[in-house]
Amino acid sequence: MDTPPLSGSDSDSDDSLVTDRELQEAFSRGLLKPGLNVVLEGPKKAVNDVNGLKQCLAEFKRDLEWVERLDVTLGPVPEIGGSQSTSQNQDPKAVDPEDDFKREMSFYRQAQAAVLAVLPRLHQLKVPTKRPTDYFAEMAKSDQQMQKIRQKLQAKQAAMEKSEKAKQLRALRKYGKKVQTEVLQKRQKEKSHMMSAIKKYQKGFSDKLDFLEGDQKPVARSTKEGAKGQQMKKGPNAKRRYKNEKFGYGGKKKGSKWNTRESYDDVSSFRAKIAHGRGLKRPGKKGPNKRPGKRTREKMKSRRH
Repeated sequence: MDTPPLSGSDSDSDDSLVTDRELQEAFSRGLLKPGLNVVLEGPKKAVNDVNGLKQCLAEFKRDLEWVERLDVTLGPVPEIGGSQSTSQNQDPKAVDPEDDFKREMSFYRQAQAAVLAVLPRLHQLKVPTKRPTDYFAEMAKSDQQMQKIRQKLQAKQAAMEKSEKAKQLRALRKYGKKVQTEVLQKRQKEKSHMMSAIKKYQKGFSDKLDFLEGDQKPVARSTKEGAKGQQMKKGPNAKRRYKNEKFGYGGKKKGSKWNTRESYDDVSSFRAKIAHGRGLKRPGKKGPNKRPGKRTREKMKSRRH
């Protein structure tokens, strides 16, 4: 009976079993020592192909002018404020490759030294070193790519403007709500002030009607007492005075003309002539009426007949 072919996982497991068996057999023979066992490959043979190297060098080397090559080999620019604390045994040109900042600064200073050495040489050879004003450089990216970038930037700017407008609208809405609240509070305050002024007018504490014009401003507490005192000093208002003249001043009526000890003892207003009818006759006034009464007149008539 034929055995079915093994799958990939089964073959891998069989290979691992085979290697394990081989390792166990080698360990039993004493060929392996306990620990990590790494298969070592034989040493690589160095190939010194002199002819090939010379051929490559001949291809690299070309007898061209320096203007075509523009190669220069220089050391870095010396530091202006170089630290003098470095020891004499230590090489000042050596740079720690693990220090990123010093390594990049050495590259920068070396490039700077090359530029300072090459620029005068280019000027002597009359080689332009600056780009002309009408220089046209082809874009590294295509127009389609730049159009996509432009559309993306425009969409981003539109979203930012929309967000800014939404923020402004929210701020204006908050400010409008605040102003509306202030206006309502002001109206309520004016209404309460007008109602208090009307009550004062009805009770007679004030005789002014300026609050009906709507221009009266709320009076501060410090001035309310002074205004009230002035109103009390001035006396009653016009309405109260009119009622006093029409109905009197009110109060106790009975016994108001009774004499008291003080009025009984006060005789300063007594005039004897006036009291006994001996005073001077005032012009325009007649004497006492001497006409007889009705019965007397009837008797006098009957006697005549």
